[in-house]
Amino acid sequence: MNDHRSDAVSRYLAWAKLHSSARFNLAASGVLDYPLADLPVRIEDLELAGTGPYGYPPLMERLAAKSGVPAQCVVYTLGTSMANFVALTALVHRGDEVLVERPTYDPLLAILDHLGARVTRFERPANLGFPLDLGELERKLTPQTRLVVLCNLHNPSSAFTDETTMRQVGALAANVGAHVLVDEVYLETLFDQPWRSAFHLAPNFVITSSLTKAYGLSGIRCGWILAQPPLAQRMWQVVDFTYGSPVHPAELLAVIVLDDLDRVRNRARTLLQTNRMLLNDFLSAHPQLDCPPSRFGTTVFPRLTSGRAPEFVRILREQFETSVVPGEFFEQPQHFRIGFCRDTETVRGGLDRMASALQAFPH
Repeated sequence: MNDHRSDAVSRYLAWAKLHSSARFNLAASGVLDYPLADLPVRIEDLELAGTGPYGYPPLMERLAAKSGVPAQCVVYTLGTSMANFVALTALVHRGDEVLVERPTYDPLLAILDHLGARVTRFERPANLGFPLDLGELERKLTPQTRLVVLCNLHNPSSAFTDETTMRQVGALAANVGAHVLVDEVYLETLFDQPWRSAFHLAPNFVITSSLTKAYGLSGIRCGWILAQPPLAQRMWQVVDFTYGSPVHPAELLAVIVLDDLDRVRNRARTLLQTNRMLLNDFLSAHPQLDCPPSRFGTTVFPRLTSGRAPEFVRILREQFETSVVPGEFFEQPQHFRIGFCRDTETVRGGLDRMASALQAFPH
């Protein structure tokens, strides 16, 4: 009898939970946690029970309104990680061919490994700033491709894919009968740039996102999937395997947040604007790091031009008390990911220590 069990793991998530902390944490990619005390909530606003069978109706209404879609297209999940797991489980059968961008977010590959997918890759060229290359994507699509997987903003580089390009991705995938799964959790950080979800571009798009990365609201685990109603119904059936009912106080908090999202958004915008200026000044002063200026998102993904980046990352942590994400977790070992979304003093301190580490590092 064939054993179809998988030993798939996410090496990155294990590292992030156990080894990413440091006095100056530049490994994080989500905005500094929003204080509960700053939300317009009272303890009497919360109840332990009261959720709906498939989504708390007031929350589902607000998520649908935020996304500009019918409520039957929304699946509530506990964050984007769960959204990706549920969406991929509903979309992919064992042996299906799935085309995934490189570099990409490691847990996406781990989930596909767990599901028994046949994964192929298309490259986002590092030397051009990791744009989505339509020619490369088209060359890698085959009649057997069932799904294309990508992130917008791109993780780890924060490269932005515009609507025109994304529409072409959907058309190319539709030509071979494939869906496109887009993780849009970092797209929420485009606070000052009008944007809409790729879900609106074509019926073969499936979207995952949450309130975690852009708003500092990881603790309430408010994530969602946007999918056409038949697929959404299948995804709710996958959710059935994960829990009987969600945490209702978290659903109530999510409703309160969504009704007051401008306040949360403004705090995140101010923080990222301040930190982005610090980061870009740092990058312009250190040509040892090959990296375009940050325009979007919460992270950048520079390449160390001289010396071994894994050794630099180790020294940065051990001798300079500063953590970044090693590029090996994104299949780019000469790169590393810098997050600039924590409090400004942490970001400033971490960049100062990185400057000292670059000066001391042999090259």
